[in-house]
Amino acid sequence: MLLELLEGTVSTSANRLALVSAERVWTYADLGNAVEERARELATKGVEPGRVYVIDAHAEANTVIEFLAYWRTGASIAPLDPRITRLEKSRAVEVLNGLETDARAILWTSGTGGRPRGVLFTLDNICASAEAVTERLDLGSENVWLLSLSPGHVGGLALVTRVFLLGCTLVACGSFSADIASQLIEGEGLLGSVSPVTHMSLVPTQLLRLLEHRDGLQVPASFKCGLIGGAHAPPNLIQQGLAAGWPLALTYGMTEMTSQVATAVPSEVEQKPGSVGRALKGTKIKIDNDGQILAQGPTLAQDYVGVTEPLADAEGWYRTGDLGHLDQDGDLWVTGRRSDRIVSGGITIDATRIEDVLCEHEGVQDACVVGVPDPEWGEIVGAWVMPTGDGLDLDLLEGYVRQSFGEAKRPRIWVVGGEIPRNANGKVERHRVREALGLEARKAD
Repeated sequence: MLLELLEGTVSTSANRLALVSAERVWTYADLGNAVEERARELATKGVEPGRVYVIDAHAEANTVIEFLAYWRTGASIAPLDPRITRLEKSRAVEVLNGLETDARAILWTSGTGGRPRGVLFTLDNICASAEAVTERLDLGSENVWLLSLSPGHVGGLALVTRVFLLGCTLVACGSFSADIASQLIEGEGLLGSVSPVTHMSLVPTQLLRLLEHRDGLQVPASFKCGLIGGAHAPPNLIQQGLAAGWPLALTYGMTEMTSQVATAVPSEVEQKPGSVGRALKGTKIKIDNDGQILAQGPTLAQDYVGVTEPLADAEGWYRTGDLGHLDQDGDLWVTGRRSDRIVSGGITIDATRIEDVLCEHEGVQDACVVGVPDPEWGEIVGAWVMPTGDGLDLDLLEGYVRQSFGEAKRPRIWVVGGEIPRNANGKVERHRVREALGLEARKAD
């Protein structure tokens, strides 16, 4: 059980700082006691070993203790990003809550396949990921990590488990704020003897916010690594970060591989801009004849729940839906996406699902949704809609969409009217849709 490994950390690091919030600090001994107390409360409320429980995954200390307490009871957790809509949450709860499984955690994701599903992680997946990332980034128990990502996503969940398995300190102060993060890496706003934050996992949008907030201020020498992933990082953004003294590591990963697949450490990012580095320890990468990236290894998740499709092919390879190539050094270069998914601010978005909802509106006859390149978010959602003969009020349509999707998943750029371009076989020519929406985005600027 995961808690047995964490209890080993407690026994060897009892007086080391484990968890820090804005109000208090917990040593590993304090954390162990808090987890035991909460686990007893959960057991008296009927929480059972082997069953899945949905948890709102705020980036806060209480959420971290809740995770560990459920694990202490032998239960499995299904953390959900609190930003998802009520409809999305109700679907996840319907599928996941009370499910019987030997998996330790389940994350709800759209994935590259498009349809929402749960991804099941075993203890072996979690530990293999922690070990491989520790080896690649040369991590140690002296590190202080900021919980900068929601643990309802794989990057945040992997961060939490990695920190405690390694005996590090985790700073959990709520949703990401560039102002607070900037203070924390300077050692400001921390209680008692807590050291400055030395490591962060960031999506490109968060890095952009930090650079804007600090406005050229150099990063202190105590800060060791900003791990950038979750979405394509524009080259000019990375160059801005390097120029401001940020030690940046670029990583490529996905939920189905328990986060990281390949990672370039800061020295490699400077030497070979654009590459995401070599595969992590134990992970294998290959490129198929269509240029698609395939991955396998001990971090490959156990299975899906909520859909019937297999997670891996017959030979155990996960087909990422992304395109890329390996250079002569074995470093991976990601060149695009084979699938139609959109990644905006680190959130994976199912274009097909949005199209379906749009077409359910009485004023919409046809719809195509694509990702439109954006310097801040990586991509934003754009939609070309063909109205019915009765016409379409865009304000009403936007209100309708707002009822179904959170902010990241709602179209921000629109083309209304005209036939959606299709080829001779009747397939939508998405590149033409993307070009038209890109033109609208430039007009808006």
